[in-house]
Amino acid sequence: MSGDGEEDLPAFVALHGAALRASRVPARYWESLCRKLRGELFDAGDYFGIMQVEEVEEEEEGDEEMEEEFKKKPNPGNEPCFKVIVTNENGLQASNPDSIFLIDHAWTYRVEHARQQLLHVPGLLHRMTNLMGIDFHGEIPDEGSIEQVLQEMWKYNQTYQLSQGTAEEKVPVWYIMDEFGSRIQHSDQPSFATAPLFYMPQQIAYTVLWPLRDLETGDEVTRDYAYGETDRLIRKCVLLPWVPNEVLDVNCFTPEPSDEHYQAILAENKEKLPVVINPPVYDKDKVFKVFTDIQQVLNNLTHPRFVFTDHEGEADILYNFSHFKDYRKLSEERPGVMVNQFPCENLLTVKDCLASISRRAGGPDGPRWLPRTFNLQTELPQFISYFQQRDRRGEDNHWICKPWNLARSLDTHITNSLNNIIRHRESSPKVVCKYIENPVLFHREDVGMVKFDIRYVVLLRSIKPLKLYIYDVFWLRFSNRAFSLDDLDDYEKHFTVMNYAPGVTLKQVHCEEFIPLFEKQYPEYPWTMVQANIFKAFAELFQVASAKPAPLGICDYPSSRAIYAVDLMLKWDTSRDGKRIMQPQILEVNFNPDCDRACKYHPTFFNDVFSTLFLDEADSCHVTCIV
Repeated sequence: MSGDGEEDLPAFVALHGAALRASRVPARYWESLCRKLRGELFDAGDYFGIMQVEEVEEEEEGDEEMEEEFKKKPNPGNEPCFKVIVTNENGLQASNPDSIFLIDHAWTYRVEHARQQLLHVPGLLHRMTNLMGIDFHGEIPDEGSIEQVLQEMWKYNQTYQLSQGTAEEKVPVWYIMDEFGSRIQHSDQPSFATAPLFYMPQQIAYTVLWPLRDLETGDEVTRDYAYGETDRLIRKCVLLPWVPNEVLDVNCFTPEPSDEHYQAILAENKEKLPVVINPPVYDKDKVFKVFTDIQQVLNNLTHPRFVFTDHEGEADILYNFSHFKDYRKLSEERPGVMVNQFPCENLLTVKDCLASISRRAGGPDGPRWLPRTFNLQTELPQFISYFQQRDRRGEDNHWICKPWNLARSLDTHITNSLNNIIRHRESSPKVVCKYIENPVLFHREDVGMVKFDIRYVVLLRSIKPLKLYIYDVFWLRFSNRAFSLDDLDDYEKHFTVMNYAPGVTLKQVHCEEFIPLFEKQYPEYPWTMVQANIFKAFAELFQVASAKPAPLGICDYPSSRAIYAVDLMLKWDTSRDGKRIMQPQILEVNFNPDCDRACKYHPTFFNDVFSTLFLDEADSCHVTCIV
């Protein structure tokens, strides 16, 4: 290697060392990797070749066992079957510092853009159908071929995530390696390892390939498709897209996680629980100093008993946008200072925790007000068993994959493909929830029958005793296209969050207009009855969330107050006595929600919130106490 290359190595390691260590790329290869990346040197062709494996057809028809075995082969896609082998006459030595190779990526995309790219990027569909062994002879992309690629791609996809940037930029990126990389087969005893590497100077991702042992000419290049997974059952589940299997013998019962699970979450969040304090007592005409970084509060809180301060140290109320962590210090040093959040409230606001604590109300299937939910990190076998059992019974199997902790429907996908769901587990921590296949719809004159969701603002005054209020105005969001259980990647048909999507119409209906329209469409379901069921679900949720001491439940800290936005839909269900009912389905609970619309149409919104939470003067406010 030339002298200047050696000088480049420390700079290369400074930029990429952490990623290389995390991917366990041996340090002996780093210098060569640096050189190959700088020179865009793709020299795998000097060492490897792709070999097509011909399947010998049996003369007799009867050998079904052979056929079954063939079906189980992990070759991605249909036919033909390919292998990658070492062709270099000297073989390949793992100790040789040059034995590391770059693999290019044929297609890089985010899932929500896949269909459009296959339709519009010249040559992409043609290349993907070739790579996946799908018949496609035309020049013009057709729906059938696109659909097949969208199904098959989960056998080829790999993923990475950018660690910096906006929430949108952190949405996982998926990629398919070029023909060489995509034809490397799976083995439980692999001869090679691969890892994606984002090369900073070019802002391009490659896959790097290196040997795990010495190989001779003719040896096969394989990698472990479930790399890093040691548990036998989890490996079997993770490999299901390539090695079809049934896990019906796994009990799909998902009990609430152990106490240790919640202790681990507390530690991971770096939250320090408060010491026990006496509930603070204030003069009945005290004027409270509020320290906040929330512009909507600064612009709209006009109640005479609250004044703003720029000095956190002199505040009576801390109303923060970001999560507060050190309750211990606050409780020891300033127990009388009130704060707009509760310790351990993430049990409500993070989707996997919401599902866990809700099982206290409805047993292992969860309560009727929450869609059946599995944590893909910890409950994958139970989910697959449940999916396969539903499949056998011919029941609907549409599911929605959601990241634990992203808002605005980012990285959220609806699918009825088991392979798709299993592979989504690799991108970021996710839950999978039963998709509501029979939602209560709303008739929009311009569009037809559309999905809608409802947002209520919930005010939590205290845990012990539990005191919960609902703001009297609720907000509605509508889909822009008529609902049907197809076109699962059509955002405007299946999602209702339109206020963040660029160039998309946002349909607004005020709740006072909505109620008579709803009752006209569903005369047998007066809104008061529907809303009573919604409030019952909210009450149950907050009861189970506060039923156990922290960190197993929301912490009873007398100086805490909070507002949350609860999003829900209604679905058609059957009551225990056989009647058709509208069953509320809680979708998520949001911390520090965007109150822009609330302030715009209800200027007293924050006066009502502060009066209820901090002055205990709810009677004159637009709130209803439900617990």
